[in-house]
Amino acid sequence: MSVGDLAEQARQRWVELMGTGGAQDRASGEVVAADLSPVTGLTAVAGRGQTTVDWDPVPGAIGYAVHRATVATGPYEVVDHGGGDVLAVPHPPYADTTGEPGREYWYSVAPLATVNAMGPLCPPVPGGSVAGEPGAALPAVRVTVAADGDTGPLHRPWRAMVGSEHLSHLLCADLSGGRPIGTELREALRRAHDELGVESVRAHAILGDDLGIYREVDGEPRYDFSRLDRVYDTVLELGMRPVVELGYMPRDLARDPSRTVFAYQAVISPPKNWDRWADLVRATVTHLVDRYGRTEVVHWFFEVWNEANLSVFWAGSPEEYWQLYRATAAAVKQVDPEIRVGGPASAAVGWIDAQLAVDAPVDFLSTHVYGSPPLDLRPLAAAHGRPDLPLLWTEWGVTATHGSDVNDTVFAATFLLRGMRSASRRIDALAPWVASDHFEELGRPPRLLHGGFGLLTVGNLAKPKFWALALAQRLGDTELPVTGVGDGARSLVEAWAARTADGTVGVLCWNGTLDHSRVDGAPELDRRVAVRVTGLPGQRYELRQWRVDAGHSNVAARWRELGGGADWPDEAQWRALAEADRLAEAEPRYVEPVGGELTVELELPMPGIHHLELRPLADDPGESG
Repeated sequence: MSVGDLAEQARQRWVELMGTGGAQDRASGEVVAADLSPVTGLTAVAGRGQTTVDWDPVPGAIGYAVHRATVATGPYEVVDHGGGDVLAVPHPPYADTTGEPGREYWYSVAPLATVNAMGPLCPPVPGGSVAGEPGAALPAVRVTVAADGDTGPLHRPWRAMVGSEHLSHLLCADLSGGRPIGTELREALRRAHDELGVESVRAHAILGDDLGIYREVDGEPRYDFSRLDRVYDTVLELGMRPVVELGYMPRDLARDPSRTVFAYQAVISPPKNWDRWADLVRATVTHLVDRYGRTEVVHWFFEVWNEANLSVFWAGSPEEYWQLYRATAAAVKQVDPEIRVGGPASAAVGWIDAQLAVDAPVDFLSTHVYGSPPLDLRPLAAAHGRPDLPLLWTEWGVTATHGSDVNDTVFAATFLLRGMRSASRRIDALAPWVASDHFEELGRPPRLLHGGFGLLTVGNLAKPKFWALALAQRLGDTELPVTGVGDGARSLVEAWAARTADGTVGVLCWNGTLDHSRVDGAPELDRRVAVRVTGLPGQRYELRQWRVDAGHSNVAARWRELGGGADWPDEAQWRALAEADRLAEAEPRYVEPVGGELTVELELPMPGIHHLELRPLADDPGESG
């Protein structure tokens, strides 16, 4: 079979994958052949429990679909790591942990110009993984950090925004699990701002009936912004800004108010009167400018609707969505041309070409993906003459599935770090969905750990993924060069390092795979990591270390220790969980580099995170160790 035949086979399989799991309208059409060069430099290196697949980047590609077969002639299937959405990655390398150890596979990679345009499969190469022998030493990875280096300012993509479902929750006096919903959501946003540095929050249903901005009396529109003011006043008091998602449809303005989504029945219908929709948008934006000031509001993002490429969120046609976009963008710009409007806030990277081609203002691109790091949209923006267009991933996470246990795990924490490290310096915002488990798209939380999307549980206990971002936030502002060699280096085991103004060096290491079948860990993927720091100018340092893994900084483990049989903790259990709501830190010790170098050995389970920090000391605080 020729490479061309393999490429056509791959495209057909991609169509099938994009049309499964209820996502058929995500694919939004036939997958066509992209005018991209084939991948070169493909390698597949066997390791214990994993195969590291690497290749040279292809100009113009937004991502890559890694394929595998059991024989060189195929058939080739996209490696399915179980994350759903778009089974593609933005760049190499890729750790395949889904194969059977000891079995030979053949790998090929296809570049993507869009999620609907796939380039050719490259000539395949053999690869596989090996099984670990019982009692064998852990495979070694060596990470080297140049403490005297400088690769530029550290970019933290999570700081731009976080999700929070619908912000009317801030006004809710009800209890969930015995906890006050509105009060706890406010505290969750405060923690996101104060501990993670998050600057803004995006939420659904700003124009929906739960905030009650629009109604009709005797057939005439009436506006009431009082509840919206209370919500946005709170957001700004917390030091954050809102990302204004302009939706859903007020019931009185809907063409078909029976078309709804979510437990709170958000209306997904187009408007019955397009002029009144434009008037509503214009009145809302005008009110925000009047209340908060132009100099504030021009820093906000106004996003048009949510995932209209999914019929569950938009009952109209694609053409009607673009009519909505044009009417909305025009109304926003009539208030002030400097206010930023964009979209399409699409699921699974859909409709990006259409958004870039729409005959209306586009001040930023926004889209969503789950289960994989975000793709690289810069080539698409550049191809449309907009190389500097802000790129906002306004929803992102380890899974789009409500109530999936993976959301509460260390696996999700390593996933967040992989995505943030990948997105750094190429994406303006990568927003974890969402801040808090106070969330009711499909109803309110039934128990403490129920697979909620939140970084924080009901009760505002930090999940491992919150701690992952908190550790990344500890890094300094000057990024340092990092290299890695060994079994799974850069594909399984990654590191991010930075230096603070006082010379403190932080090194954040994690061991993780995208493969959801390894959510609970896999001993064959555990690694011994030697972190070697060079270029240290000081004579003595304080070494501090934090861990996130099955037994450390893990609310699920603590809940199990406390019994964890009931849906919700009793008061004594709540107190015990609150006392344990902190990062697990080892006893600090003092170390002395030799020749400006220092090596720290650590065991890093999969999934697992280890953060070490070297703070220079001017005076001897005690014995070195």
